[in-house]
Amino acid sequence: MPPDAKLFAAYDRKGEGKLALADLVDVFNRMGLKRDDPRLQSFFAATSKLDSSSAIDLQTFQSLLKTNPLLIQKAMQGQLIIPEFDRFQDQITEIFDQVQKNDSGKVADYIPQLGKVDPELFGISVCTIDGQCFSLGDAKTAFSIQSTSKPFSYLIALSVHGSAKVHHHIGREPSGHSFNAITLDTHNRPHNPMINAGAILCASLIHPEKEPADRFDHVLNTWQRVCGGRRPTFNNSIYLSEKNSADRNFALAYFMREKKIFPPESSLQHALDLYFQCCSIEGNCDNMAIAAATLANAGVCPVTNDRVFKNSYVKDTLSLMYSCGMYDFSGEFAFLVGLPAKSGVSGVVLLVVPNVMGIAIWSPRLDLMGNSVRGVEFCIEVVKKFNFHTYDTLIAGHNSKLDPRQRFDQVRQGSVVQLCWAAANGDLREVQRLVSLGANVTEADYDGRTALHLAAAEGQLEIVRFLVSHGASLEARDRWGGTPLDDAKRHKRESVLELFSVSSKALAAQFV
Repeated sequence: MPPDAKLFAAYDRKGEGKLALADLVDVFNRMGLKRDDPRLQSFFAATSKLDSSSAIDLQTFQSLLKTNPLLIQKAMQGQLIIPEFDRFQDQITEIFDQVQKNDSGKVADYIPQLGKVDPELFGISVCTIDGQCFSLGDAKTAFSIQSTSKPFSYLIALSVHGSAKVHHHIGREPSGHSFNAITLDTHNRPHNPMINAGAILCASLIHPEKEPADRFDHVLNTWQRVCGGRRPTFNNSIYLSEKNSADRNFALAYFMREKKIFPPESSLQHALDLYFQCCSIEGNCDNMAIAAATLANAGVCPVTNDRVFKNSYVKDTLSLMYSCGMYDFSGEFAFLVGLPAKSGVSGVVLLVVPNVMGIAIWSPRLDLMGNSVRGVEFCIEVVKKFNFHTYDTLIAGHNSKLDPRQRFDQVRQGSVVQLCWAAANGDLREVQRLVSLGANVTEADYDGRTALHLAAAEGQLEIVRFLVSHGASLEARDRWGGTPLDDAKRHKRESVLELFSVSSKALAAQFV
């Protein structure tokens, strides 16, 4: 049977050559693939004229599959990076509800416009490297991205000039000082791109030969790409507020000009303006999670497959985020969380789990270090729950923690055992997934019991109907000589017995 036909058959519940369109859409929902995902636009355009209750035949399914065969096949087979995304969402929701109770800290008020933000706001969004997305709370409320712009300004500068040129002007070490300290390293450079001095230098390196408006357009266009085609907005009042309360940043810039650090072709004033503009870009958790996932995915945006940055530049950026991304808390954060992250004084934290996902957390109340109180707590709780810390694999017995990159239930080992487990527990979605991957419904476990034996014994009528329609044998015998029918009788599963009776008559009619 061709792969697409096998996939279709796995979701054909009654074996009638029909697949419910609602079941297919439900697969996307459970796997975290959104209707506005650019990769699924053609699919939803093709189904827009169909009723959600429609049943589609194999030919229609094959035409829909062609709109994005790899993504749809991986979703239906549960082969995305987090295979049980709905269960993962439940775990994240528990952490969110726990962290929301923390009301300590205060909003940043040294930038007047930031001081006006509602301190109760709290949102999180997750985006995996396969584009599985999920959000909670105020995830769609806009905020200024502030210092979370710094990793991306660094990446843009690297893309324009390359690493050697950029690091001729900017170092790669933690400063050991406050993020806005007027200090340079032993080579008279800003210590790294994640502090204000380094970010101002990065701004000076972004196409200094162009007009200021064109430079900012280049930055916005790049942000649009890392956010999956969603163009960010710009908050002019934040920009003016930031610029008018930036004596420290002006002092930093003049100090660096005195030390002759700026590229000769750049303008100090234009560099500062671009720096303030970058901090005043507005995003929300949904978009920022996609941006973080672009870093987790080595520079390729997960929802568009657009390579925005070279993977080597992303590697360098994540290294600096790991060591320098959380202000004066960076070392402690690396110790507790063990993942690259970047915070901003608007209350946003970007957390990157390389090769897995990006997470954006936003809560305006800050601690004494300038990091979101809830944002830091959320990150700590996430690595307590999941094996995300860089060095978790070194800990004996680390598998006691959940790892969404693997199956959640360790009992599910091997296709036969998985199939029997899912059948006994009435998990039709899992049965369909396993069959789509090639699991044989006639195979038996070490006791000779098939999935049909288990489903019949437990009275899982829908599973029994699916297995029978997909060729499971009513005559299969376990090592004690029992058939699925015997199991249904022993446990008094009347509805299953009735279905077996109908199935037996249908089989007998084929030989008349």
